[in-house]
Amino acid sequence: MPRRASPLAPLQHATFRSLWTATLASNLGGLVQAVGAGWLMTTISHSDDMVALVQAATTLPIMIFSLAAGALADNFDRRNIMLTAQILMAVISAVLAVFAFAGLLSPWLLLAFTFFIGCGTALHNPSWQASMGDIVPRSDLPGAVTLNSMSYNLMRSIGPAFGGMIVAVAGAAFAFALNAVSYIALIRALYLWKPQRPINPLPREAFGSAIGAGLRYIIMSPNLLKVMMRAFLFGLAAVSVLALLPLVARDLVRGGAFTYGMLLGCFGAGAIIGALLNARIREAWSNETIVRASFLGYAISAALLAVSHQTWLSGLALMPAGACWVMTLSLFNVTVQLSTPRWVVGRALAIYQTATFGGMAGGSWLWGVIAESHGVDQSLMVSGGLLVVGALVGLRFALPEFGTLNLDPLDRFHEPDLKLDLRSRSGPILITLDYEIAQSDIQAFLRLMALRRRIRLRDGARQWSLLRDLENPRIWTESYHVPTWVEYVRHHQRRTQADAEVFDQILALHRGTEPPRVRRMIERQTVPVGDDTPLKEQTGLH
Repeated sequence: MPRRASPLAPLQHATFRSLWTATLASNLGGLVQAVGAGWLMTTISHSDDMVALVQAATTLPIMIFSLAAGALADNFDRRNIMLTAQILMAVISAVLAVFAFAGLLSPWLLLAFTFFIGCGTALHNPSWQASMGDIVPRSDLPGAVTLNSMSYNLMRSIGPAFGGMIVAVAGAAFAFALNAVSYIALIRALYLWKPQRPINPLPREAFGSAIGAGLRYIIMSPNLLKVMMRAFLFGLAAVSVLALLPLVARDLVRGGAFTYGMLLGCFGAGAIIGALLNARIREAWSNETIVRASFLGYAISAALLAVSHQTWLSGLALMPAGACWVMTLSLFNVTVQLSTPRWVVGRALAIYQTATFGGMAGGSWLWGVIAESHGVDQSLMVSGGLLVVGALVGLRFALPEFGTLNLDPLDRFHEPDLKLDLRSRSGPILITLDYEIAQSDIQAFLRLMALRRRIRLRDGARQWSLLRDLENPRIWTESYHVPTWVEYVRHHQRRTQADAEVFDQILALHRGTEPPRVRRMIERQTVPVGDDTPLKEQTGLH
């Protein structure tokens, strides 16, 4: 029986250990700031939905900007992106502290500052999470993702109580100032980190094309679509507890800022327990079983929180909620990372975050509105019902197991020696492949070509089609377009080792004496008098 990997194994890698340790300080500051913002809103606004909007202001920018940040993470130096994000958040937090000390904060201004800090988080997260596969080996990737969750929740177990004490003693302004200082450790660690970025001979993807490629990859990957849908449902329903917790502390258990911090600490303590048990639970249960149980467990916690009027009982109810939270979100994250090749992992993670935090942003507003009109307890009960529905959805859209496919680049493609003097932007390019297929193999061939079509479109092909020769029915022609020659080369660079299995099976059905004939043609919509693409011999290029 293989030995169980330690959940702390990624800490053996010096780079991960340095960045993870620095992240602890940043997370502590962020949680202190969250307590300060949440409690300050209860004192400067008497509207329940405004209190819930503090959580929405944090998560909304992640929903809006994550995809753009993911495209940046896949095409630019991730270390520089993270440095920029951390410096941006430090400056905004410092300005927020100044405004708070001066007594200039209104409810909407507080939401604006919280939103801008969320923008920094949106910029940082895809690069940070996509860097995990570069910092630790694939075998330690689940542990690294879990440790990242543990980092946040370790601070959540003490940070909110600490933040509540700071707010109660020194005020929210001091909490904001502490958060501004907390970014220094991570900025220093990122500055000292010198990652090696692989050299890509192709030009960088255009920003719009990069976003389109990420969306296309997700749309053509059914398993990833299931993850995105389940993540959205979980974020929409489960955020009710965090969004309404200031109101739970104030209205249901009749406490103050310190009580709010203690309740958040209980949630964080449960999350740490869930993170420590994560590896063992994954060995015992399937991914779908874990997710389904987490939806139901979180629903029970929300219901208990709704009926409790005792601080100790509410704290106990929050601990399993924290465990379910971290197990579900870390499992979603690892599934995305292990099901996505490196060239698009930043965008895939960004789309996952868009789905998750989009659900959280919408849920924060929804549960606040329900709490305003029907009470906090009823809002929590309704969210618990939605969590039960989310568990039942798994009966139809079960979460896939962790990817066992080899997503390393295939590296079989060799750029052909062209006779025309093409530029990288020359196009559009039409590619055709001729196969000779026996009548008895047609059904197997069509099944494989359906998979081939999905792979082609996923990796950037357009206008894919399959044609059959009317005069020689044994001949089948696959054709597709790419916008430019450089996109054709990029299309082949995206092919993975796992994709080779489909093409190898297609080749096994080919009955020709020669390999399938490949033709690469540049398309022209008009017929000029002179050819506008000269031969290489005419230009002196060889």
